[in-house]
Amino acid sequence: MTELHLVTGGAGYFGSLLVERLVSAGKRVRVLDVAELEVSSATASVDFVRADIRDARAVQRACEGASVVHHNVALVPLAKEKSAFYAVNRDGTENMLRAARKAGVRKVVHMSSSAVFGAPDRNPVDESTPPRPQEDYGRAKLQAEELCLVEAARDLDVTIIRPRTILGHGRLGIMQVLFEWVRRGRNVPVFDGGDNVYQFVHASDLADACLLAAERPGPRVYNIGAKRFGPMKETLAGLVLHANTGSAVVSVPSAPVQAMMKVTSQLGLSPLGPYHALMYGRSMYFDTTRAETELGWSARYGNVEMICESYDWYLEHRTEVLGRTGASHHRSPVRQGALRAASVALTFASRV
Repeated sequence: MTELHLVTGGAGYFGSLLVERLVSAGKRVRVLDVAELEVSSATASVDFVRADIRDARAVQRACEGASVVHHNVALVPLAKEKSAFYAVNRDGTENMLRAARKAGVRKVVHMSSSAVFGAPDRNPVDESTPPRPQEDYGRAKLQAEELCLVEAARDLDVTIIRPRTILGHGRLGIMQVLFEWVRRGRNVPVFDGGDNVYQFVHASDLADACLLAAERPGPRVYNIGAKRFGPMKETLAGLVLHANTGSAVVSVPSAPVQAMMKVTSQLGLSPLGPYHALMYGRSMYFDTTRAETELGWSARYGNVEMICESYDWYLEHRTEVLGRTGASHHRSPVRQGALRAASVALTFASRV
């Protein structure tokens, strides 16, 4: 019989795309999520378990009969819920690992985050770079990784995947603010000239890595990101050129803007979280050699093409998106709050 793949967080942005890929590959699929799974031709055959990853008994039931667990449940930085970061991202991972061991799962593919590295001292970042998270989301994700490594040492086959910032059709969250500004012809900011080198990864390329990792025996850690990328100003310039709405990329000084981002976030006046303030003006990119050599994986999408694809999808589905409720943070519209006033102020900033 075909192996059963359990996807935790399978109703979320990346999880739902991974479910589609698994179904198209002929796999039997089960999803565990607190959000409803959207019904489509791809999900008609999927076994859905509506439950919270913090419910250990429900997680155990979901793991029964599974050969592979793709662990994608995560509370993302947009949530800005310190205690919940640890309850969901760390404790939920512990529930999954215990359940996977008890159920005799062949392979666990754990989705981590580049946030475990914080703002790195050097680039490129590879798998030997010491993690150094600098905010609660990253700390919780690193603690989840540490739990995976403990279980791997006890012979549970766990592979950790660390993606750069994910893009692709359907990606919303904070990206929706950017797309809405560009749609309206508003200027888009970069910090201090926008020369910081920033790497994204396309959801489809990330799904390829997950499927390949599921078939490779033995615990391992892989950093996953685009092969074609460059300074932030170049990525955003490619988007505004593609959109042709009158938007321009403008430079703002990082220090006062970062201070404002932190204050408005703490006061609940902005959707931005500490990780956004920390990383937007910093360089970060992965060396993906290990994934390329050991998994036979390669990235097909570059920064500019994936951000343009994401923007085009948003335009096509904007009405549907703005009316969406109850979806995950990365599949939902964002209230801009203080960012609306910021978009007007950028009219007077200097172009790069």
